Amino acid sequence: MTGEPPTSGAGLDALPSPLDSVADSRAAARWIISSAGAVGALLLGGGPLIAAGTVTDWAHAAWAGGGLLVTLLGVAWAIWRTSEVLVPPMTTPATLTGPELRGLRERLEAEPWYHFGGYAGDVDSLLRHRRIAAEITCRLSTAPPQERAALRAGLATARRNIARTDPYLRWLLATAHAWQVREALRRARRQTFLAAALVVVGAVVFIAASAG
Repeated sequence: MTGEPPTSGAGLDALPSPLDSVADSRAAARWIISSAGAVGALLLGGGPLIAAGTVTDWAHAAWAGGGLLVTLLGVAWAIWRTSEVLVPPMTTPATLTGPELRGLRERLEAEPWYHFGGYAGDVDSLLRHRRIAAEITCRLSTAPPQERAALRAGLATARRNIARTDPYLRWLLATAHAWQVREALRRARRQTFLAAALVVVGAVVFIAASAG
């Protein structure tokens, strides 16, 4: 899933992109949505109307209607949850430090020398050069003249470090984006399983009420 990080900026384009897995994840999500839609179309076909014609009292009609409603809610639930996989997540450097990517960070930080190219020991350290550059830039406008030369030198150093770490940051952002899509698909699969159970329960109630 995470692939192989770049060893240099020049080698970045030669490596497989983590984003390649996004298309496969979304194709799986589309298949789930299509399957749920087919089930919904079957439920809304003529079968329920024919079965409803056998109901002779209000009690059975209420149970049959409730069962059909529960079944359709299960289908709608599966489609709604799975469609979230098709919505592109917003992935920024701030996303890398969020709780939703804790699992990814733990995997990356277990081997920092491999994933951060020796420039950092964790995600926070990789991003600190940008924070330093932003802080220096803010201070430059109000700093006294005797401090500005030192601040400009520090800013130049921070920008050089940013240039060195940029390939790793771009790779991490691509990996984080693919990770978010994968996690959304995993959640959708669990939700679809629960929705399928709801569909089965609703269908059983509808059939039992119609047969009674």
